[in-house]
Amino acid sequence: MSLSYYQIATQSTIRVLNNLDHLIDLAVIFCAEKKIEQSVLLNARLSPDMFPLSRQIQLVSDMTKSCAARLAGADVPSYEDNEATFEQLKARIAKTIDFIKTVKEGDFAGCETRKVALNWYPEPMISEVFLLQHALPNIYFHITTAYNILRHNGVAVGKRDYLGQI
Repeated sequence: MSLSYYQIATQSTIRVLNNLDHLIDLAVIFCAEKKIEQSVLLNARLSPDMFPLSRQIQLVSDMTKSCAARLAGADVPSYEDNEATFEQLKARIAKTIDFIKTVKEGDFAGCETRKVALNWYPEPMISEVFLLQHALPNIYFHITTAYNILRHNGVAVGKRDYLGQI
């Protein structure tokens, strides 16, 4: 059996979200142990011109739900970007996972020929280009940046925390 768009856009992205949720758990523990306000980490950046940790987490959520929805020909749910705590970000991740689970394998029928239009791209992309050159690179960029922000600020995260259990 070959790997499907459905598997990549749902199962692999849910795994990313679960791993991100685990990273947040480690950040919460770190803040409690070090007596650091969560807002310190949530507003941390690797560079002044990069988004803070909270926005990186929101973008992982946005990209994963967008990936599944667009390839399935569904509407992408819109979430407010107003999370101010790790608890709220964990709730957003759970809501994103719940949405992705509603997208069924049959919804991906014919997606190989579906065009994906994004407002900020000059022309629609074929699904393969959207998935492999836009969605997945963005998902991994933002979770990697979130991981790096945590690591840079002293949270004891490692490669296994990023990759999750296999």
